Amino acid sequence: MIRGRKLFFALPTFATRKLSTGTFLFRAALIGLFFLLSSCSMLRLGYNQGPHLLWWWLDSYVDFTHEQTPHVKKAIRDWFDWHRSTQLPEYAAWLTVLSSEIGDSVTPEQVCGWSGKLRSTIAPALEHSLQLGAPLVPSLSEQQLLHIAQRYAKGNEEFRSDYLQPAAEERMQASIQRTVKRVENLYGKINETQRRLIIDNLTASPFDPEAWLAERQHRQNETLSILRQLIAKSVATDHIVNSLRTVIEHIERSSDTDYRAYQIKLTEYNCAFIARVHNSTSDKQRRHAYKKLKGWEADLLILANDTP
Repeated sequence: MIRGRKLFFALPTFATRKLSTGTFLFRAALIGLFFLLSSCSMLRLGYNQGPHLLWWWLDSYVDFTHEQTPHVKKAIRDWFDWHRSTQLPEYAAWLTVLSSEIGDSVTPEQVCGWSGKLRSTIAPALEHSLQLGAPLVPSLSEQQLLHIAQRYAKGNEEFRSDYLQPAAEERMQASIQRTVKRVENLYGKINETQRRLIIDNLTASPFDPEAWLAERQHRQNETLSILRQLIAKSVATDHIVNSLRTVIEHIERSSDTDYRAYQIKLTEYNCAFIARVHNSTSDKQRRHAYKKLKGWEADLLILANDTP
């Protein structure tokens, strides 16, 4: 699912969505340590530091006990060992296809196809994180769930600060700044005509941060409710995995009919918007994007063959 106005020039950032113990590896480590880093060397450094960074982030949410800590750290190490050798080449292959196509004009359908392919490419990493995270769930306490709820609340306040500025003009300006930064991260410096194109499209965007926040809070409450049910009684690991899959499914495809319709509308808009922005770029800007993508691709292959 595409949030806001992101796709290939602005893939989800570190800890964009705070999820349950069984899904933390997917969002925090898989995406955030890759594509929004400004250089290849930073990507390699970020990934190699991934186990440490992920532990730090996750512990700040759950506040693990002394007894839980070694089990969590082992699950993180196991995930990264598996992920490095088996998944990074798949991401590099996705970037190979993407870089081969961005030299030409693109269609909204093509952009949505890139996004769909990325989701299917990273799906195994999510599934593996569920398998490794599920055995940790029964050891969680009510106090730790309350700690997670407090961190959810803090994250929601940060969301309001980033996306729900009181004045409409201020909110639009923040949106423009975010989007321009994301576009320039891939294509390099944009011109005034392109900036105007971005502003015009953002003005017409169906993006609704209030609806996003409400859905986000609903998913957080669902996560906490499911975790409480899982720790209240002894259940098999497979049952825990299936329960956590439900949380993920509802994040990717809302259980609320109206919000799901909004998700579809926003996704279609995003694909068209990104196609328009890309098609406005010059040969020089597309070469800049090509070099950036090929740099990421090369870095992923280096990481895949490295011994941490």
